[in-house]
Amino acid sequence: MQADFFAKKRRNSLGFLLILGAITFGAIVITEYNLVKGFESLPRAVTWALGNFYPTQESLSRLPGILNSLLETLLVSIAATTVGASFALFFAVMGSNTTRVNAFFGSISRGIATVFRNIDVAAWAMILLFSFGQSSLTGYFALFFGSFGFLTRAFVETIDEASGGSVEALRATGASYFSIIFQSVIPSSVPQMISWVLFMIETNIRSATLIGLLTGSGIGFTFNLYYKSLNYDIASLVVITIIVAILFIESISNYVRRVIL
Repeated sequence: MQADFFAKKRRNSLGFLLILGAITFGAIVITEYNLVKGFESLPRAVTWALGNFYPTQESLSRLPGILNSLLETLLVSIAATTVGASFALFFAVMGSNTTRVNAFFGSISRGIATVFRNIDVAAWAMILLFSFGQSSLTGYFALFFGSFGFLTRAFVETIDEASGGSVEALRATGASYFSIIFQSVIPSSVPQMISWVLFMIETNIRSATLIGLLTGSGIGFTFNLYYKSLNYDIASLVVITIIVAILFIESISNYVRRVIL
């Protein structure tokens, strides 16, 4: 019986790999992508980057302006994430199977979160460009909508996993709805929710670079400006500052996670 089970799993895995391979081959044929030329171009790309894409002494004079743009991107990312988390917490409480008021409001909350989650932040930025134009506000709302959708889903799962038993116990004692929320659900879920918020901040900082290309703001716009003007030395300095900032934020996030989890 067990041998049949593992044989079936192997057949399913093999079937999946064959389907994936067929899809990949079909995509290569349809797009007329040449694998040989693609791999042959890698050494030339590396050689060009080593010969042109590096900061110089003159590019360091632009560092203060680059840091100001980076700071703007960091602040917008953090603000969009934290405000989005506040709204996500409310919708998660309404949408969770453990804490929802009724099935109707639960379905509405989950549906709204699903819509916002399944639209990429770049798509949100392009949609919002028609209303707000190229500005930091456009980038903020794009990151806010994306954060809200993702965190609502993450918070719903956190509430369902972390507080199911304690909620049932409090209901059995006759505790009110708000007592259950503030004395059980939120305290038991906060550490994992903070972890999700930190993860979202890291993600938004990376996404904000791309959003800046569309909205004409932040570090993304700064990189695009220097790259298109062929100032590759300054553009490389922008990339280095982005990498350092992301690694710094990630190290802080990992430290906080170790402390609270």
